[in-house]
Amino acid sequence: MVKALLKTMRPKQWTKNVFVFAALVFDKKMFNMDYLGRAVAAFFLFCMVSGVVYVLNDIVDAEKDRLHPKKKNRPIASGTLPASLAAPIAAAILVVSLILSFLLSMEFGVIILIYFLINVAYSFSLKHIVIVDVLTIAAGFVLRVAAGTVIFPIERFSPWLYVCTILLALFLALSKRRQEIVLLASKANNHRKILDEYNLRFLDEMISMVSSTTIIAYALYTFSAPNLPKNHLMMVTVAFVIYGIFRYMYLIHVREETAPPDEVLLKDKPLLLDVVLWVASAVFVLYYSA
Repeated sequence: MVKALLKTMRPKQWTKNVFVFAALVFDKKMFNMDYLGRAVAAFFLFCMVSGVVYVLNDIVDAEKDRLHPKKKNRPIASGTLPASLAAPIAAAILVVSLILSFLLSMEFGVIILIYFLINVAYSFSLKHIVIVDVLTIAAGFVLRVAAGTVIFPIERFSPWLYVCTILLALFLALSKRRQEIVLLASKANNHRKILDEYNLRFLDEMISMVSSTTIIAYALYTFSAPNLPKNHLMMVTVAFVIYGIFRYMYLIHVREETAPPDEVLLKDKPLLLDVVLWVASAVFVLYYSA
């Protein structure tokens, strides 16, 4: 049961919570052990709360998940983990996580509570409203970034990074909708009713617009944010952002990849290497360039 519960909390998708570290890295506090410890604690708490959200989603969507070729094997959908057992355990994890969140920082506790409430609204209502569904997913990423800015004093964090975050999140959310339509074909609306409101042409046009805007917004950040090194060396990292977006589009359009974005990142070596190189180059420019 413990293994089934952990699987339901989807630790593979906890990679999304690394956005909590954005403020730590881009505010040049990565090597401050006190701040690093607080960021790690925030990351862990987001993992717990997001895990509870996944448990809630699986309980709500159990019947529909049984119609999905992959999701039917999830513990709650398959009957391995009874919902009557998963619900109280998830509730206990949530209560403890919220208490620890408010102890870490009052502002952080408020943000993580808002994150949970938005996801509850998403599970029961917002995911059935076209366009609002993907905007809600993007809001979750912005809240992760915002959470990282309230757990220690911020001096150099640029608002441009919020713009880049929401655009990147929209790109991934829209791409996931496209993957679901391709994977489920004519049965898509049986699993997720909102897919009736989308088609490949509509999604491809939105993905094209958001991907272009993401690159432009990040490029503007690299040479216009006042907190960056004066030598504009951060502009070098734009190349990694362009390649990462193009590589992901190649995977979903040419390779017809249907796995969620977090799984694609972990299993596609060129994409994973690109992310590592982007992080390494950004850290070098921020911390070691003149």
